[in-house]
Amino acid sequence: MAGEGKTKYIFITGGVVSALGKGIAAASIGSLLQARGLSVTMLKFDPYINIDPGTMSPYQHGEVYVTDDGAETDLDLGHYERFLDINMSKLNNATTGQIYHEVITRERRGDYLGKTVQVIPHITNEIKRRIYNVASDGQQEYDVAIIEVGGTVGDIESLPFIEAIRQFCLEEAPENTFNIHLTLVPYIKAAGEFKTKPTQHSVMRLREIGLQPNALLCRCESPLEQELRDKIGLFCNVPTSHVIEAPDVESIYTIPLTFEQGGLGEIITRHLQLKTKKPDLKAWQELRDRLSNLQREITIAICGKYVGLKDSYKSIIEAFVHAGVANDVRVNLRWVDTEEIERSGVGDWFDGVSGVLLCPGFGSRGTEGKIAAVRFAREHKLPFFGICLGLQCAVIEFARTVCGLENANSTEFDEGTPHPVIDLMETQIDVSQLGGTMRLGAYKCEVVPGSRTFAAYGETLISERHRHRYEVNNSYIDKLKEKGLQIAGVNPKTGLVEIIELQDHPWFVGVQFHPELKSRALRAHPLFREFVGAALEYDSRNRTGAEKDNE
Repeated sequence: MAGEGKTKYIFITGGVVSALGKGIAAASIGSLLQARGLSVTMLKFDPYINIDPGTMSPYQHGEVYVTDDGAETDLDLGHYERFLDINMSKLNNATTGQIYHEVITRERRGDYLGKTVQVIPHITNEIKRRIYNVASDGQQEYDVAIIEVGGTVGDIESLPFIEAIRQFCLEEAPENTFNIHLTLVPYIKAAGEFKTKPTQHSVMRLREIGLQPNALLCRCESPLEQELRDKIGLFCNVPTSHVIEAPDVESIYTIPLTFEQGGLGEIITRHLQLKTKKPDLKAWQELRDRLSNLQREITIAICGKYVGLKDSYKSIIEAFVHAGVANDVRVNLRWVDTEEIERSGVGDWFDGVSGVLLCPGFGSRGTEGKIAAVRFAREHKLPFFGICLGLQCAVIEFARTVCGLENANSTEFDEGTPHPVIDLMETQIDVSQLGGTMRLGAYKCEVVPGSRTFAAYGETLISERHRHRYEVNNSYIDKLKEKGLQIAGVNPKTGLVEIIELQDHPWFVGVQFHPELKSRALRAHPLFREFVGAALEYDSRNRTGAEKDNE
């Protein structure tokens, strides 16, 4: 629909402070262009020197987002996928570590023919190469590629990316590139007014490097008056109509409509000379209306050990938003630190909750608390959903409590356990490096007809994303099944367990994969949808029972 078969490029940078929401802004802009009939792809540049976030603590980086092809990437790719409903790949995320690794590898091979390898042109050329590669990924050439640069303008780490973009914009025709700068317009309560200086200085820094923004997205607590927008436009050399408000909102899924109301979609397509159809934002309008009219509420307990940083479970949080809308209910999350359960017991952590989700994770810290949470949910018939390590803890609890296998455990937590019901798969035994060596990416799973999982998906062969090393030990399968654990899904090639269920329970499902990674804003994941539905039914049943008791 672009007209001439040439990709257009939108670059998104940020200033003043981090965590302003560049990823959500980029994804929202992508959705506006999709609504106009354009094909869109995304690229996130991360300035850290790690090859990928796979070995970084969730407290350092937040969630590691895994793509179908097994790339461990930045959590912003989750926003891209949720808003655009397209699958990302390793092409859609690049780090400083990856770029330097590629350049150094070429230097060691002698590809540079004895030249001195420098940031300019070698590093910047590699950055530009990756921009072009994502725009034409071998399967299609996209109408628009949106490139987001992590960090803030002025950071020493991001300078090579900004320089590469400067060169890129110089080499391309003006109508082929569009620069958006996301900045902060803070409200100073003591002065009783918004302040534009942070934005002015941020844009000044960007212009010193050689980039002039075509539009500004101004993060603010409330809408900006026209006089303030005029001032920002004047001092930042941007037309006032291109100073777009990005105020705080209740739901991130209303942001595409906010940007459209501000005229951003029209500004971008006009500058890039894109031939488009009339924007169709009906689905986003319906989502906004449903989000604002949720009358019922339930509470789900989220059990994990990284609850101090909610971004560690970003995709899970968003999956509950999607599943809540699908069930016309607002899902409130109660964050349960499983280390606290280890120290003081279950106590009243689960009072008033309608379901328990056991989070993924690595390492032994907090694990016994997770196992205690499983037992509580199983014995109290509380809807339960275990993801990755959550499944493994469910198997350990069942083996200990129901099967009578004393001290059953995972060899990840206890190498000397007499009953290793969770163990390393054969391909992992001799692995010494940690980075990128897990079972990563999409794998097939055969679902047992008649199971709750089958009822959710409606099909017997599914594909879901993985990120783990340890598996259910098949040597214990018969014993587990004998006592009532149902194997509801297996990998068709390896026979490894993918899904477990309990039949004598309202809703008890554990999965070895990460379903949260495939939930979408306009299309809730089947398992999250059904889990929330079961929790809603549990809540309704309990409320009815409580009302009868009070009569």
